[in-house]
Amino acid sequence: MSLDSPSAGARPSAGEHPLAAVIAGAAAGRFPDPDGNWHRVPPWRPGLEAVVSFTAHAVFAVAPDITDDRLAALGADGFGGAHDPRLITALAGPDGWMDVLDMLMAGRGTGRAGVPPRLVDRPDLAAHPRARFAARIRDDPRVLGYPDPRRSAVAIISRGIAGLTELSFEMEPRRRGHGGGAALAADALGVVPAGQLVVAAVAPGNAASVRALLSAGFVPLGSLQLFRRAG
Repeated sequence: MSLDSPSAGARPSAGEHPLAAVIAGAAAGRFPDPDGNWHRVPPWRPGLEAVVSFTAHAVFAVAPDITDDRLAALGADGFGGAHDPRLITALAGPDGWMDVLDMLMAGRGTGRAGVPPRLVDRPDLAAHPRARFAARIRDDPRVLGYPDPRRSAVAIISRGIAGLTELSFEMEPRRRGHGGGAALAADALGVVPAGQLVVAAVAPGNAASVRALLSAGFVPLGSLQLFRRAG
């Protein structure tokens, strides 16, 4: 069934996307009621839609032409039904784009006035595949890296999921496996004002990135799958 958003989390403030309020509440320990149900919110970016699941409650960020009756007929619920591959395939359509099923994680910025961050703007890394992907599905991406021009580790801070600050990152292949990913994620948080909510989406199978985010203080909130219909 479809629920009104206030029953599933905090009320959004003026100008805030309703899903942002739900995610912020979960990051503060106030999760949606584990009632097995779902509710809907509008997309936060034109053409980009999503399914977000918390423990026993799901949120569909979809356009109005996807009706409640259609979601119910496809088996939507607050459990596994929200991420049933047949549901997401039906919503995206045969020619649509579907991102991988990601773990949704949340951390907090650690930047402080007078303390220069370890990462700097690196526009020379804007062609990095990670940065190019971010530019396609997020807004205002800021491409960061270490000051050493020989380094190609990249972190992108964007306005992403539900309009929240979103982090993605990638280490150089030769430096992986030695704790560099955790340091990169932590250094990226140093660019964000202390206490500001930061979200990240990572494939559960990418154990190295999951460990890096956990080490940087991120906590898991739920799951996320983005999709875009053709046309």
